[in-house]
Amino acid sequence: MNGPEPAASRLSHAYILSGPAGAARRAAADRLAMSYVCTGENPPCGVCSGCRKAAAGIHPDIVRVGEDGKDVNVAAVRALRSDAYILPNEAPRKVYQIENAGSMNASAQNAMLKLLEDGPPYAAFLLLAESDGDLLPTVRSRCETLRLDRLAGEAPDPALVEQSRTLAGLLLTGGELERMEYCVGLEKLDREGLAALLDQTVERLREGLLTSPDRKRALALTEHVKALRSALDFNVGPGHIAGWLCAGSMPGNPNKTR
Repeated sequence: MNGPEPAASRLSHAYILSGPAGAARRAAADRLAMSYVCTGENPPCGVCSGCRKAAAGIHPDIVRVGEDGKDVNVAAVRALRSDAYILPNEAPRKVYQIENAGSMNASAQNAMLKLLEDGPPYAAFLLLAESDGDLLPTVRSRCETLRLDRLAGEAPDPALVEQSRTLAGLLLTGGELERMEYCVGLEKLDREGLAALLDQTVERLREGLLTSPDRKRALALTEHVKALRSALDFNVGPGHIAGWLCAGSMPGNPNKTR
């Protein structure tokens, strides 16, 4: 490989989006679905054919279940399972957005469990529920849970989290050429997008502080990224930030932003 694995290809095969029903939860699910079918850089790029179709609600590989507000019963899950084994029309992944997953009874959830365990590798499932506690422990164990209420109605973006995890890993342990290639790509982001990525990268670096073999370097890199994030608020361009990010992450030179 010539660089980091694309963020979209490393999304989980299943997420539970837990939080109050409404526009915020639906928007989070729509954006996540868009990430799966995106064919551009930094998914969801918002400009490729897949993203445009997803935004318009016409992508053939995004299938919504339970939009009518009715309970999702075992027959609906079985129909979903049959459809899942039909290859995607045009995207690398096929996404099933289950709008009212918390309404599934035990039989429907057990049918869903079999699909989560043995479904085709290209299939992805988004289970929307008021609470992840509405789903059986066995179903929860096969999914990653995103609790939207923790962010005051703003959904975490799994694709962005994966990007930040990649960036944090490269800053800590990546080769010089890998870091340079990745940072050059960051110049394409707008100020808002780069700010969001740096915010998440700080969180990933903080999470790794306790387990890092070189805590001093990890801490210095955390402060370095925080300083660059602050610089974005003072009209410094993404190109400059990307260059400083790469230069300041060289071993023996973290936090050298001036």
